[in-house]
Amino acid sequence: MSKKVPYRVYLSEEQMPKQWYNLRADLKEQPDPMLNPATFQPITAEELYPVFCEELVKQEMDTTTRYFDIPGEVLDFYKMFRPSPLIRAYNLEKALDTPARIYFKFEGNNTSGSHKLNSAAAQTYYAKKQGLAGLTTETGAGQWGTAMAEACAFFKIPLTVYMVKCSYEQKPFRRSVMQTFGAEVIASPSPTTTAGRAILEKDPQNGGSLGCAISEAVEKAVTTEGYRYVLGSVLNQVLLHQSIIGLETKAAMEMLDEYPDIIIGCAGGGSNLGGLIAPFMQDKLLGKASPRIIAVEPASCPSFTRGRYAYDFCDTGKITPLARMYTLGSGFIPSPNHAGGLRYHGMSPVLSKLYADGYMEAVAVEQTKVFEAATFFAKHETILPAPESAHAIRVAIDEALRCKESGEAKTILFGLTGTGFFDLTAYDAYANGTMTDFIPSDADLEKGFALLPKVPGVK
Repeated sequence: MSKKVPYRVYLSEEQMPKQWYNLRADLKEQPDPMLNPATFQPITAEELYPVFCEELVKQEMDTTTRYFDIPGEVLDFYKMFRPSPLIRAYNLEKALDTPARIYFKFEGNNTSGSHKLNSAAAQTYYAKKQGLAGLTTETGAGQWGTAMAEACAFFKIPLTVYMVKCSYEQKPFRRSVMQTFGAEVIASPSPTTTAGRAILEKDPQNGGSLGCAISEAVEKAVTTEGYRYVLGSVLNQVLLHQSIIGLETKAAMEMLDEYPDIIIGCAGGGSNLGGLIAPFMQDKLLGKASPRIIAVEPASCPSFTRGRYAYDFCDTGKITPLARMYTLGSGFIPSPNHAGGLRYHGMSPVLSKLYADGYMEAVAVEQTKVFEAATFFAKHETILPAPESAHAIRVAIDEALRCKESGEAKTILFGLTGTGFFDLTAYDAYANGTMTDFIPSDADLEKGFALLPKVPGVK
C-alpha cells in the first residue's frame, strides 16, 4: 500500500540536531526572575551553586544565548535512542473518519519509556564533568527517576531518588527498574529528612507530592558533601535540553512539506510540552507562523486553568527559591486516585509567561476521559500510551472530531511522551470500571492560594 507520507519518519544520525534551542532568547519579555525567599531579591548564580551543577546554573540563568552546543558525550548517549520517530496516525484518522492529518512524536523508545532521558543524560554528564560524588532527585510517576537511574549508571554516579509515596506503592516495578540501574529509591515523604519528618508529623498518611519529594531531595543534596540536586521538569535548563524533541519534529515535518496547525502536549511541570513546542513557538514569537498551541493538564491538578500566576515555592517544604508561575500553592497535594504523573503544583515559569501573554491555550481533562482516549488510541495505533501522554491524545482526538464537523483538513501534532507498561493498574481500573474522577473544589484550591508567599511590590 503506497502512501505519499510514510507511517514513520526518522532523521538520520547526521540530521539529528547538534544544538539545543533556548526559547528565552526570543521572548518579547522575560519571565520574572527567581527570588531568594529570605530577601525577595533575584537569586544569583552563586546562591544556586550549592544546589545545582555549575554548568546547569549557567544554562538556567541564560536569557540571551539562542543555541547551546550539545556535548559530544551527550550526543553519543542520545544516539542509543535518538532520533525518535515522527509517526502519521493513519489508523487513528480512519477510525475517527476525520479529514485532519494527525502526527505524533514518539519518545518511548528507551527503557525509561519517556522523553525524560533527554535531560537526564545532559544533567548527569555535567555532574560527571564537575567531578561530583553523587546526585539526588525526585520522581512522581517514575519516568524521571528511571531516566536518571539509567544516565547515572552510564556515567557512573550514585543516585538517590525520592519517589512520591502513592506512586511508590502503585508502581513497584518502576521502582524495581530504578534499583536495577543502581539507584537508591525512598518513598516520600520519608523519615530520612527534616522536611519529610515535618510533613509526616502533620499528616502520617500523607501520600506525597512532587513538592514534598523535591524538598527532601534538595535537603539531601545540600547536606551531603559533593552532592547536587537535579530536576526533571519546570526549570529553564530542562526545557532547553528537551528542545531536541521539537527540533527533530520540525525537521521531520519539513521533509514531508508539512507544518502543524495545532500542537498539543500534556503539561505537568512543562518539560515535554516546552520541548515539543520550542521551535514552533519560536516561529510564533518571530511572526513566521501562528500555530495553535494547547497545553493539556489533569482536572485533578489544574495549574494553568485554575491556578494563580504568582510567586511560589517550588517545593512543599519551602526551602527552594521562589518562582513566578501558574501555581495551586506549594502545599497542594493532588488526589492519590490520579493515575498518571502530572502531579506538580506549579508550571514552568517560561510556559507560564507564554500562557499569561496569550501565546498558548490550556485545557483540563478528567482521567476517565483520558483513559477512554488512551484505550481507543492503543487499539488503532498499537502503542500503549503513558497516562500523561494520553492527556494530549484526548485533546488531539477532540480537535480531529471538530475537523470532521467543520470539514477542515488541519494538521494536528501531539507529543506521545512515553509508554504505559508501568501503568497497568490504572488501565485495569479503567477496564473494570473502578476508575473515578476527582476535581478539586474552589474551596480546596483556596486553601493553597491563601498560603502563597507575599512578595513586596508584586500583585
